[in-house]
Amino acid sequence: MKGKVIPKKSQEESAHILYDVVDRIPFIDFLGVKFDLFEDKLTARLPFKPELIGNGFIKALHGGAIGSFLETVAIVELAHYLNMSEKIPQKMGKIKLPKTIDFTIDYMYPGLDRDSFALAKVNRAGKRYASVSVKAWQESKEKPFAQAIGHFLVPKIDLKSWENETR
Repeated sequence: MKGKVIPKKSQEESAHILYDVVDRIPFIDFLGVKFDLFEDKLTARLPFKPELIGNGFIKALHGGAIGSFLETVAIVELAHYLNMSEKIPQKMGKIKLPKTIDFTIDYMYPGLDRDSFALAKVNRAGKRYASVSVKAWQESKEKPFAQAIGHFLVPKIDLKSWENETR
C-alpha cells in the first residue's frame, strides 16, 4: 500500500472502537476506570475508592492498583491505536488484545486518596511488537506520580482467513 493515502477514521468510528476495546476487558469495570476521547487523545481516569488504599497511614494508593491502572491504559491505547491505523478492516470486528511481554513501572511519588489520571503514547507499533509509555498524575500533568513503559506482542491478524470467511 505504499503511496496510497488512507482516509483517517472519524471521531465517531474512533469512539466506537474505544467502547469495543473497553467492553472486552472486565477488569476495567472492577477498577472503575473511565476513558475520555478528545481529538484522538485518550485520557483515563481512575476514580478514588477506599479499597484502592495500600498504606492507611498516609492514605496512599496500593502499588498494585497503580500498576494495574497503568498497564490497562497502555493496552487500551495500543488496541485503539491498532484499530485506528487502518491495518484492520473495520468490518472485521473485534481484534485480539495485545499481550504484555514486559511492563516496567517507576513509582515516583505516593498516589494519594483522590482521582488519578493517565495518558499513554504508542512509541512504536510494528507487525509483531509494540512499545507504549504511560504516565499517571493527580494534581498536575507535569508532575506524574508514576510512569511506565510496556512492550507488547501485537495480535496477528490473518486477513486471508477473514476474507475467505466473509465471502
